[in-house]
Amino acid sequence: MAELTGIESKTFSARDFRLENGQVLPALELAYETYGTLSAAKDNAILVVHGYTSSHHAAGKNAPGKQGRGVTEGAAGWFDGLIGPGKAIDTDRHFVVSVNALGSAHGSTGANCIDPSTGKVYGPTFPHITLRDMVASQKLLVDSLGLKSLVAVVGPSMGGFQSFQWAASYPGFMKGIAASVTAPRAPSRAGGLEALEKRLASDPNWNGGWYYENGGIAGTLEQIRYETLLNYGQAEAEAKVAAKGWAKIYDGHSLVTLRRAIDGFDITKQYDKLKQAKVLYVISKTDKLFDLTACAAHALDMRKAGVDLTYVEMPSEKGHMASHADAAMWAPMLAAFVKGLG
Repeated sequence: MAELTGIESKTFSARDFRLENGQVLPALELAYETYGTLSAAKDNAILVVHGYTSSHHAAGKNAPGKQGRGVTEGAAGWFDGLIGPGKAIDTDRHFVVSVNALGSAHGSTGANCIDPSTGKVYGPTFPHITLRDMVASQKLLVDSLGLKSLVAVVGPSMGGFQSFQWAASYPGFMKGIAASVTAPRAPSRAGGLEALEKRLASDPNWNGGWYYENGGIAGTLEQIRYETLLNYGQAEAEAKVAAKGWAKIYDGHSLVTLRRAIDGFDITKQYDKLKQAKVLYVISKTDKLFDLTACAAHALDMRKAGVDLTYVEMPSEKGHMASHADAAMWAPMLAAFVKGLG
């Protein structure tokens, strides 16, 4: 099977992006990558959206020097097992757009970016955003590419939240969504955001949140990431290496920004809008973040509401990392689902 190579990170820009809370971002930038070729009719596009702290580098290997912020040169994308020539999301047939979420730290507008109104890094002043804001910003990118519709929106974890939000915010714009290791609303974790904020603030370099020129908080970020990866189901040695590299490039305020947005996510009262798209809902039996019983109940509720839903429980031992770490386990189902969308 041929591999994607020579991928370049790109940037979409817009001005005066109004957030749901009424605040306006003077400059909006979204980092993204594309794979495959857009058809003449512009009707073969699939949008890929990432998990909590991932980047827009979902597939293939980047061109030297073209990897974008926070993306390791030469590394394969996080969904590479599913995206590419002849793969489940076949780039010989589909034009794939993978976008970095608003508020992330991998090249899109977020806390580690310059606030044009002050000339300084946003830092702790970055505004509160929602999943609806993320998706609205992505709609601007999609529109800029001349896409009048999408074949599908695909993503794991927070990417699953975004996929569900796309179907709720823009019903009928996509034929289907494929959401994995996720749910149509955030699981309840009382005090989680507050605990995260306190832990970040405990770093000796915190400086009221202005740590950028104060040595940074990589040590605290590394420990948080290590513990998170262990909880996701990754092996200790792998988690240590991954956490160390990640902590050098990620931003503490992005963790808080995205976590706050995640905690506010819930489209369970909007299933009537999901009826305009087919849904592939894939969960992992060993996922510690998304309870199996709760996920099955969500699936049943969606079906009762009339949603055309395919529900899959992966018998993976990879926990929350299952949909990419065990990509081969559900690749045939994803391929069949995408093919069925036309």
